[in-house]
Amino acid sequence: MVALLPTPCSQFLWSPPDQYRSIKVLLGTSTGILFGLGLCQLLVIPLNIPEMRKVQISCGVAGVTAFGWATSPHFRCASLLLAPKFMGKEGRVYVLSFVLASIYNGPVANIWHNLEEVTRSMGCVTELQINHTRHLWRMSTAPLRRAMEDIVRSGKTLNTEAQNVSNSFVDLNDEVASDAGYDLAKKQDSKRASSTQKRFEMKTKMRCNYLVDVGMQRCRNWFDEKYKACMDAVYIPIINNILCLPMQFKFLCHLAKVMQAWCWERIPVEGNFGHMYDKVNDSVGNLSEEFSASVYSQEVHRDMLMGINVSAEQLVEDVTGHLRQQGARLDRAFTFFRLVLSCTFLLVFLSAFSYTKRYCGDICFDNLYITTYFRQIDARRRKQNKRTLLPLRRAEVSAVIFPCRLAMQSAELQNMLLELLECIPPLLLLLLACGLDYTLFTTLSVIQQHSFVQYSYHSSHHLAVHVTGMSLMAKLLRSTIGALNTSSNTQLEASNFACLPQPRGMTRQQYLGSCLPLVVLVVLCLAQVYTYRLRRTIAAFYFPKREKKRVLYLYNKLLQQRQSFVQRQQKRIAWRARQPPGLGMLVVKWCCQRCPWLSRWKRQRCTVCGTPESPRDRVCPAPACGARFCGPCWREAGGVCLACGPEDDGFFDDSSDEDVEYAA
Repeated sequence: MVALLPTPCSQFLWSPPDQYRSIKVLLGTSTGILFGLGLCQLLVIPLNIPEMRKVQISCGVAGVTAFGWATSPHFRCASLLLAPKFMGKEGRVYVLSFVLASIYNGPVANIWHNLEEVTRSMGCVTELQINHTRHLWRMSTAPLRRAMEDIVRSGKTLNTEAQNVSNSFVDLNDEVASDAGYDLAKKQDSKRASSTQKRFEMKTKMRCNYLVDVGMQRCRNWFDEKYKACMDAVYIPIINNILCLPMQFKFLCHLAKVMQAWCWERIPVEGNFGHMYDKVNDSVGNLSEEFSASVYSQEVHRDMLMGINVSAEQLVEDVTGHLRQQGARLDRAFTFFRLVLSCTFLLVFLSAFSYTKRYCGDICFDNLYITTYFRQIDARRRKQNKRTLLPLRRAEVSAVIFPCRLAMQSAELQNMLLELLECIPPLLLLLLACGLDYTLFTTLSVIQQHSFVQYSYHSSHHLAVHVTGMSLMAKLLRSTIGALNTSSNTQLEASNFACLPQPRGMTRQQYLGSCLPLVVLVVLCLAQVYTYRLRRTIAAFYFPKREKKRVLYLYNKLLQQRQSFVQRQQKRIAWRARQPPGLGMLVVKWCCQRCPWLSRWKRQRCTVCGTPESPRDRVCPAPACGARFCGPCWREAGGVCLACGPEDDGFFDDSSDEDVEYAA
């Protein structure tokens, strides 16, 4: 950066805090205002609060950041640390709110929509079945209902018909009960008859006798009139008697007695007339009474669910409303939860200020970077022929970080794996939600494609009762039973197309929108390795003197650890050399002696640090030892084999004749 920037800019940036004070205050104030407005645009503007309150909060934040940037290097350092902190663990908590929001707005919302569609489909099917049952019942009972209505209407006019019948029967009744046509002196004979049939037969016979007697009397009267007329016409005596003699043959009138015998034998009265007359007379008498007909129908309402009388439409509406109410509650709960997670952005501020404070107060905090100043110290000590650290041992490399290396190092890899493990729960939640959504969508799609049913109902009804004749009973029967003559043809066509579920599947863009925040979360876990290196760089820029003290402390710490490490290895190797070899080592040694070619497959390592063999390794010249040492371990041991060295305990004492010279 120094090479790229102009000389005045580089001098201004790396100048002491008390130099260019006025210019730093002015630039810090303007930068703080821009920084505060940027934070408000990112955090305050999206909030659901009044606009005036947003303006007040934005002005307050801009004022605080302007004052902090103008007066405090700690505030400036903490403000710049927001960027790497946001890409660290604290920022991922804020990004997690977007991950949960994308899962809720994506597969979870789609699952809820499909569940509402299932509810709508089930309610529609229930209503369709109820409507079909109602239609079928109405169509099946329509002929009977029309017949009963016709009977009711006929009953209203049957009384009038009965009166007409009674009036028509008066003449017959008068004729049967009439005493005309025979001699009333013989009436007692007809009254002594036991039945209507005999009485009517007796009256008929008496009328027959009466007619014969009347005929005979008229015959005699006719002869008398003709004789008188003949006598008046002929004035000559004796001649008129002779000529008018035929007019005296009244005995010829007695020939009518022959008709009386014939009339008695062939009386024009049916044998069942009396019985029929009595039945009809009783029927007509009953018809003369008041006649009425009515049909009563009673509709009984029963409770559908535990005493609650609701219709199918009301039931479906209640279920749908309950689902909508639960969905609204879930939306409010998730909105509140997301608002709480959004407030976790404050953790980023607190973490940035905490890092600045601990960097300046704790010399061991985050002090594991092999920086340029660390190399300069090691190069200066090498020129002074003092003990150096670079290159580091393998055991030491795992505990430090080289900030200029692109590859992830051991100290960083462990933290990165732990952070990636924290991404597994939201990943499983996303997979579970997407799996449930896809399963529900597939199931509803299969139901939609293979559950189409078309109902076709055809009904034909024809009932005919024919009453022939023009008699009185025929007319009565046509007025009553004739109401049963009904005919109907019904055809009903329906389908469950409107009740089939209409599932909604997620598009590729929706899947991408649901997965993208989680991908960002994983990328932040991977990028955390490099952003955490940037934290030390920012802090070192604002506090260069503190950085030098931290580097010196790390250098001396590693120098002391290496000295103690060599001493510990000397004691361990000497103790192991004095121990008899184990059974496994004896077996391996015996096999290598019997089969020398097996030695090539045996991997040799450094006796002290365990580094794999290399061409620069040193082997103990003693034939019975053969211990292998890497170059740094051989130099630290002073060119003496630690495995077959002297067994004097003073050689392995923790105190060394040569004191460790620390860097200053």
